[in-house]
Amino acid sequence: MSLITLKDAGITLGAPLFSQLDLTLQPGDRLALVAPNGRGKSTLLLALAGQTELTEGVITRKRGLVTGLLAQDVPEGLATLTAREVVSQAVEEGEEWRADVALDDLEIPEAMRDLPMSGLSGGWQRLVLLARVAVREPDLILMDEPTNHLDLARIGQLQRWILGLPRGVGLIVASHDRAFLDDVATRTLFLRDRASPVFALPYTRAQEALDEADAATHRQHELDLRAARQLRRQAAKLKNIGINSGSDLLITKTKQLTNRAAKIEAAAVPGFRARSAGEIRLETSDAHARALIHVSACDVTAPDGRRLFRCPELWISPGERVVLMGANGAGKSRFLGLVAAALRGEAGPIRAAPSVVAGVADQGLTGLDGKATPHGLITARFDLGDQAARTALAGVGITVAMQTTRIAALSGGQKARLAMLVLRLQRPNFFLLDEPTNHLDIEGQEALEEELCDKGAAALLVSHDRSLIREVGTRFWWIETGGKGGGKLVEVDSPEPFIARMLAGGGTTAAVT
Repeated sequence: MSLITLKDAGITLGAPLFSQLDLTLQPGDRLALVAPNGRGKSTLLLALAGQTELTEGVITRKRGLVTGLLAQDVPEGLATLTAREVVSQAVEEGEEWRADVALDDLEIPEAMRDLPMSGLSGGWQRLVLLARVAVREPDLILMDEPTNHLDLARIGQLQRWILGLPRGVGLIVASHDRAFLDDVATRTLFLRDRASPVFALPYTRAQEALDEADAATHRQHELDLRAARQLRRQAAKLKNIGINSGSDLLITKTKQLTNRAAKIEAAAVPGFRARSAGEIRLETSDAHARALIHVSACDVTAPDGRRLFRCPELWISPGERVVLMGANGAGKSRFLGLVAAALRGEAGPIRAAPSVVAGVADQGLTGLDGKATPHGLITARFDLGDQAARTALAGVGITVAMQTTRIAALSGGQKARLAMLVLRLQRPNFFLLDEPTNHLDIEGQEALEEELCDKGAAALLVSHDRSLIREVGTRFWWIETGGKGGGKLVEVDSPEPFIARMLAGGGTTAAVT
């Protein structure tokens, strides 16, 4: 018996998020839920969890179905509770021991279990909330962006946890992490405003099948309209002949052809046109230097002076996109800090060429003043008039109404696109990017990758996004951790050994970013 079934389901919030959705989830199904930001993924998960109602259609649940929802954010009221208390709340009184079992399964250190949720990093919060879901032993698990804040080691742990679920447990996971979806999903639902297609394939293969299906639908639509136009031309000729000759038979034939054309036009299904959440484009300037960044042989140290790793002499030249890789705690943030200092002109072991124009984006989007408005930010920092600024902001998906709203009130996706607009207007010849795909949907991630590659941009970037690393990187620096003397930075030909080691659990458990 199916776990859950949707028939002609839809939700409208001002405009339809989705409609005509038919879906049946069987025990053991692993379903990827894919859509751009703001298109209804989280709302659908809430409806499946029974926390909101459909506008139209029906949800049928298996009798006694237990559903667990992993939301994106820590629910209100849990921030002050300890990790252990958060999970214990989900079990019956007297069975609190089960909370420790669930925390053990997700390898949450004992020392963290009595810390308040507000004192944990975003990654550990995600895992505690997942333990809270798992301890109820649900028949159906719903996950909303489960890899947010997780490093590769923890993503690998999450993937192994999913693979170890009981065979009959169903899973629906909404995520923009393409590699993660490929690894855990066996089916893919592309959520659309009407007739959302489902494929019995993991994400990448499903996307290819969807592109082919959309192209076929578009071609058939064009053929149908062409056939209808031809019938109308024939009808027009026969009508003239019939009028001139007074033939009732030709007039009847004219009506028949016209009716056939109308039926074809009414039945013709247009190809799907996705509504963009906002474009991402980058502009670069020329760099008149053989090396944009020069790194002297040096020790990279922690704030307490402890050596993290030894760095050899290195250069980054125009057009090179360097991916900096390393386990959490290896020293990536410290190294990025040294590069950022060099870009500000500060003395140190790293130097930037005088011709460098830097574009910096960090995962916290700290370059965006939350108290400012998007319009105020753009007009204050760049030589743009009012209308040009409004046009630029609208192009990245920030509507006229949002342009005079405080940046703090924007969604994560809108802030990320605003940050990309700032980068474009800076016209840098060197990008320093720390987790640049955080908050970007798949459309935005692919656009960013294409822009970085097509513009021939030079970049140093840190990311847990395997798809971005593989698509964009031309050079790969790996901080190999060592013993008491610290590690060392080495250049490798491919990111795959590092990715494989992290996913297998080779990263430190000191932190989750």
